[in-house]
Amino acid sequence: MTIGYAGQAIESVLNSEKGFCKFLSANDTGATGGHQAGILISKSAVEMMFSRQELEQDGIPKKTVKIRWQDDFETESSFTYYESKNELRITRFGRGFPFLKPERTGALFVFTQQTNTDYCGYFLETDEEIEEFLDTFGISPTETNSLIDIRKVSSETQEKLAIQEFISSLDVDFPASDVMSAAARTIEEKVYDHIEYILTNPDEKIISWTNMEYTLFRALEYARYGEIITKGFQSVDEFVRVANAVLNRRKSRAGKSLEHHLAAIFDGNGIEYSAQAVTEGNKKPDFMFPSQEAYHDYTVSTDCIISLAAKTTCKDRWRQVLNEADRLRDKAKYLCTLQQGISGAQMDEMQAENVILVVPKPYIVTYPKECRDRIWTLARFVQYVKTIEGK
Repeated sequence: MTIGYAGQAIESVLNSEKGFCKFLSANDTGATGGHQAGILISKSAVEMMFSRQELEQDGIPKKTVKIRWQDDFETESSFTYYESKNELRITRFGRGFPFLKPERTGALFVFTQQTNTDYCGYFLETDEEIEEFLDTFGISPTETNSLIDIRKVSSETQEKLAIQEFISSLDVDFPASDVMSAAARTIEEKVYDHIEYILTNPDEKIISWTNMEYTLFRALEYARYGEIITKGFQSVDEFVRVANAVLNRRKSRAGKSLEHHLAAIFDGNGIEYSAQAVTEGNKKPDFMFPSQEAYHDYTVSTDCIISLAAKTTCKDRWRQVLNEADRLRDKAKYLCTLQQGISGAQMDEMQAENVILVVPKPYIVTYPKECRDRIWTLARFVQYVKTIEGK
């Protein structure tokens, strides 16, 4: 997937300290015949070009900076502030600079600040690019020539752009499941913030991460297979091959996704654990607290050891957790799931086998009323482990 100049400019604004945009005037491009020196910038952008100290220096404030244009090439250019004229200018673009020509008049110039001396510039020339950029930031054409208020960008737009940026950065068709899960968490935090939920509301956080990974994965599927599906298939065999590849990858990803996000919750809470710890007969519980070593150390009481299985759905697979750790056969067996709803009869079977479900709090209402008090929230489980580990 490639992102055009509008997408690059949008990403740059979102990832920069400050952003500015304006339409190039005839005087900027030399179309009037009396070409001024450089691009005239509104005084509203003075804070992204000069610090207070730089403005207070003797004489006319000037500054040399590096500007990367269209993510393609760099120039060593200058900022100048003419206080007497109340003007800011960008000058020194070098010979052969392609963007300040009469035919560029009316292009949207986007300027972003990365550091005190590093900037990026973009020129959007088509109606589609200009509209995409302005619509993203909720700017009307009459509101340009000023700093950009990124608070106007909707969360949905930021999410879409972050997903596009991730997909464009890939050098493989589909990254490993842990990379996908980590990317989903990064995007979710970037767009919606609330990193503190790892500690204060892990139930909500794991749902948000899981939903984001699903959205990310679907977008990646469309990027990889959308064109093939749109064009159609030459044969049933080709259709079956593609369908099987998609379904198998979905199953594989879903199975690991919950484990990755639970590990991030445990890490964020400072919990000690071993993932895929090896027990008797080479069995591998998804999580062992505090460690695999503690499990195999018979001087450590089983009261201080906890095993947790993670299964996205568990309606028919919950019995698999019963024999994963022989030392803990008489202890509660914890099973974290995203399953929404299980029959009362199955819940009774689980209770008889001393299986305790750990379910994100918003999903507990999907279970029979008479069984809900048996279910642990993720927050309760995390606090229990922390107490056992003396955190």
